[in-house]
Amino acid sequence: MAGRSPGSELFCLFTWGANSYGQLGLGHKEDVLQPEGAQLGQCLEGGVRSLAGGGGHSAVVTGAGQVLLCGQNNKGQLGLGHTVDALLFTPCAALRGYNVVQVAGGWDFTLILTGDGRVLACGSNAFGQLGVPHHPAGSSVPLPIKSLTEKVVEVAAGLRHALAVTEAGRVYQWGTGMAAQAKRSLQPRPVPAFLVAKQPCQVPGMENVKVRKVAAGACHSVCLTEEGVVFMWGSNKHGQLTSSEPFLSQALRIHPWLFKGAAVSAVWSGWTHVVCRTESGDVFTWGRADYGQLGRKAAANGSGRTEAHDLTDGSSTQSATCVPLTVLDLAGAAQVSCGSEHNLAVVGGRCLSWGWNEHGMCGDGTETNLSAPQPITALQNTRPVLIGCGAGHSMVFCHRT
Repeated sequence: MAGRSPGSELFCLFTWGANSYGQLGLGHKEDVLQPEGAQLGQCLEGGVRSLAGGGGHSAVVTGAGQVLLCGQNNKGQLGLGHTVDALLFTPCAALRGYNVVQVAGGWDFTLILTGDGRVLACGSNAFGQLGVPHHPAGSSVPLPIKSLTEKVVEVAAGLRHALAVTEAGRVYQWGTGMAAQAKRSLQPRPVPAFLVAKQPCQVPGMENVKVRKVAAGACHSVCLTEEGVVFMWGSNKHGQLTSSEPFLSQALRIHPWLFKGAAVSAVWSGWTHVVCRTESGDVFTWGRADYGQLGRKAAANGSGRTEAHDLTDGSSTQSATCVPLTVLDLAGAAQVSCGSEHNLAVVGGRCLSWGWNEHGMCGDGTETNLSAPQPITALQNTRPVLIGCGAGHSMVFCHRT
């Protein structure tokens, strides 16, 4: 998505939340509890295509396909050719000439997708998450993943694994972030190749479906088919796979009855929770709930409506939160973005937040977790165009009203 304007003064990128590495692009390393404007200057004139955050870094893809990054760079995840943190959004010189359409941030690595379907990666490769096994030490400049020969249309980054979906609808995974848990859960059975691959490996079990979207949690993966069906695999520690098994080494089809029989049109993932929107506009959440990340619990003022009784109080069980439930305050959401344990959404032209708030990433001026979606009052005079989250920080590209 790109926001267009005759002049950059009408648009602004706001950032807030955790800032230990300068990932907010504000020139300092202090946490920020409410949205503040990041200085990108004329780079915003063509709009923004993509916002992405990783463990401690951020990336902006401009309407012209330029990439600007800031924040933690100890593994070279900013792709700037060095390993010094950047406190301001800095253009990635190595990507000049590429028409970048999407960036995804993992814990300490970055994936870059170009308009012609190529994927590049930079940062740590300790778990094979760059997809370039001949560079085991990682890279501070983006490297092409040459073994991905098909045209890629979307990428996703987990904590230490990566996903790509091709134009033909095939899904590839690489990075060994799930391997240890897979080995423990599957013993004495062997671990499937795609869970221990250090270069792209096709995910089995979906040969008869065409995938169009992917999302990644800390140690799980999600994909969405063109028919609106969700598949998931990996860790189920917090019930995020809607299963009773601790780990799924094969893609599990999530039955449509869990979504009232409706086709799913979009899916997003935090580290241990999942959010999806159906074609009817309902928004469902499930998985880990202890930071309020499911948005199910009514706040003191009576907001936070769900379609079932509150299931996330102190006596709640995993069996309750592993069942997808609608969050009525999110009905008709145009966009959702998940951080590690917090979320942003655009509903009715307003930006809402909920979940983990220890570093102020919900933008309400406090560090108290929000268990129900709340409008960010500091953004009330803006119209959100595009939203994005890092592990503990938030970004919104806005039009000033």
